[in-house]
Amino acid sequence: MAKATVVKKNNGGTIALNKRARHDYFIEEKFEAGLSLQGWEVKSLRAGRMSIVESYITFKNGEAFLFGAQIQPLLSASTHVVPEATRTRKLLLKRREIEKLMGAINQKGYSCVPLACYWKGPHAKLEIALVKGKQLHDKRASEKDRDWQRDKARIFHK
Repeated sequence: MAKATVVKKNNGGTIALNKRARHDYFIEEKFEAGLSLQGWEVKSLRAGRMSIVESYITFKNGEAFLFGAQIQPLLSASTHVVPEATRTRKLLLKRREIEKLMGAINQKGYSCVPLACYWKGPHAKLEIALVKGKQLHDKRASEKDRDWQRDKARIFHK
């Protein structure tokens, strides 16, 4: 009698990355936030159909919201739901974290952007960061340092 094989689907945990944020900003502090999603959005996330490159986080009435994130609906989305790919999604953060982020944004001139979206157990989480913008010369210095680190690793591994 043959044994039935169970195949587990492993997405690696990561849904979407925002590599541009690391290039354009100095990252000061990171936070983990939950996402308030609809059913069709969760199915699309499982298929890896999310983009957070042009998205940002705003605060209104003591709540955090994700603007500009794209979740492309699957072709098999429900017939009774009209999927909106770029709708505003509420972020689930603790009150103290929201107050800390709002204070830094309002007083110190920081911004808040998403860095990554990933699975943590059955829940979709968003890694957000408190950031300060880089100027052109800062970006060049970062690129030069990254190239040097790569060359140094290549030299030592020979």
